[in-house]
Amino acid sequence: MPRSQRESSAMYTPNLAALAALVVPSLLAAATPVFKNSGTTAGWDGTNHEHKGTVSQVQDVTYKTGSALKMVQIYDSSYSGRYHSEVYKKDVYTEGDEGYYGFAFRLDPNWDTSYGQSYNIAQFIGNLADHPDNTCGDGWIPSMMMWVEEDQLYIRRKGGDMCHSSLEKYRVGAIKPGVWHRVVLHAKWSSSKSGYYKVWLDGEAALERSNIVTAYRDGQKKYGFQFRAGLYANSWHDDGKIEGSQGTRQLWIDEIGIGNKYEDADPGEKQRRYRKE
Repeated sequence: MPRSQRESSAMYTPNLAALAALVVPSLLAAATPVFKNSGTTAGWDGTNHEHKGTVSQVQDVTYKTGSALKMVQIYDSSYSGRYHSEVYKKDVYTEGDEGYYGFAFRLDPNWDTSYGQSYNIAQFIGNLADHPDNTCGDGWIPSMMMWVEEDQLYIRRKGGDMCHSSLEKYRVGAIKPGVWHRVVLHAKWSSSKSGYYKVWLDGEAALERSNIVTAYRDGQKKYGFQFRAGLYANSWHDDGKIEGSQGTRQLWIDEIGIGNKYEDADPGEKQRRYRKE
């Protein structure tokens, strides 16, 4: 497995006292659309920006409405921690759920695609510190991760036994810095081989996989997973170095949606009259 896709329990740990309850109801039990955000810092359960990273609401670069979220991370050779700049929504799924998740994103026009380090733009992650399968001492564990590597968008699936999990990564398609892209994931979250992924990139079906493991075992539906979007420069931490000389990375996220049908999650076509780039 590539070093850039390793995880550790050093992932940040916000207080999720609600997970101590026997059952955590996921957002997908609600009416659709479950969650919608048009590029604002309001409405999220929180933000996480580590070290020199930032998360801000801006008006100069947007996808559809008058604002978007800008995420920045800056490499520091003297720093050994992680590089998250993300917003997050709690408890968007538990095992057995099925849903649609989408957003629009734009890499900086000067984004360097020459090197193979990965930059995560979305993930689902849960605190499994007290999970009965946790014999390996990990805490926060991601299931799905979506990332940029060179000029390609990738997604992975991971699940089953959290300490002996199965993992596969898939290429979604080509992306271009300075251009808005929209992505939608349809996922069925299963710890057996009954899970499902379908991904649309810019409105076109790009990937479909069935009979796959997509979630960690959780028969009690106790462990709610967060959805996070933004910039996580995971290779800088996992590789312990930066490749190339672009020590500042930035991207924009807009029109995030979560729901029970495609239309709930699809950012829709870009409306040029709002463009302020």
